Amino acid sequence: MAMSGYYLDPSSSDAESIRTIRRALELGVTHIDTAEIYGPYANEELVGRALAGRRDDVVVATKFGLVSHSGGGPGVLDSSPANIRAAVEGSLKRLGTDRIDLYYQHRVDPQVPIEDAAGAIKDLIKTGKVLHFGLSEASAKTIRRAHAVQPVTAVQTEYSVMTRDPEKNGVLKACEELGIGFVPWGPVGMGYLTGKIDAQTKFDPKMDLRHGFDRFSSTNMAANKPIVDLLKRFAEKENATPAQVAIAWLLAQKSWIVPIPGTRRLDHLEENLGAINVQLTPADLREMDTAFSKIKVHGGRMNEEQMKVVDQTA
Repeated sequence: MAMSGYYLDPSSSDAESIRTIRRALELGVTHIDTAEIYGPYANEELVGRALAGRRDDVVVATKFGLVSHSGGGPGVLDSSPANIRAAVEGSLKRLGTDRIDLYYQHRVDPQVPIEDAAGAIKDLIKTGKVLHFGLSEASAKTIRRAHAVQPVTAVQTEYSVMTRDPEKNGVLKACEELGIGFVPWGPVGMGYLTGKIDAQTKFDPKMDLRHGFDRFSSTNMAANKPIVDLLKRFAEKENATPAQVAIAWLLAQKSWIVPIPGTRRLDHLEENLGAINVQLTPADLREMDTAFSKIKVHGGRMNEEQMKVVDQTA
């Protein structure tokens, strides 16, 4: 996502992104996550080029159901079976592959019963074009309904030390009960938990999605500094970085939680992967959670428009 039009650094290039993906493979990364709307479409093509000759070494995840975006909007929802059938063909072509390992509904479409979308994926799985079904930003109720039609392999939702919604809304509980993997996006708080940005950081209104997110206003970033300070304290103790501690915290929650930090840069890639060497003890986790419980998080995780397409069905 970070490589195609969301947090884009004008100085970055496709060549740099491809180098980063290929270095990730060298370092043992086996899960690559993209979506048709990233770009739109350009990111799948980029991933396809980067994986040329190495396709069988990785699990490729992509997404359907957000068909376009403009003016920084969240996209147009379409999970009709007809669109799903068209979307998978486009993704297969752009990725240069004959199957999609994990195909997520990017956002739940309230105009299409989830059973219909799950049924369309079930049909695609029978053809071999899709191997596994996933949901992104779905509620516990929707997960259960979809799973009854076609077993859900993974659920992707924002989750981090800072964003604990899945702990409270029943999503993690549903995943555990049903044997579904959980894939947190934004594991380092869209960059905030790295400690490398602060209240003085400016986000390009045309190039950076965070510009319009409440949590990234200068006021809220200043107010949330105690969260970063907490991570820095543990980072010093563990001889690690705040980003590594944030990712290690997620890895320590459940064995079936697989965070997906995104970056364009080689140095950030290697830093993120260093999180596997940070072993937080049960005492560390209790200490972190106790300290965090006393900190108020300021600002919503996305803006109002983006949250409109997040499934919050009770």
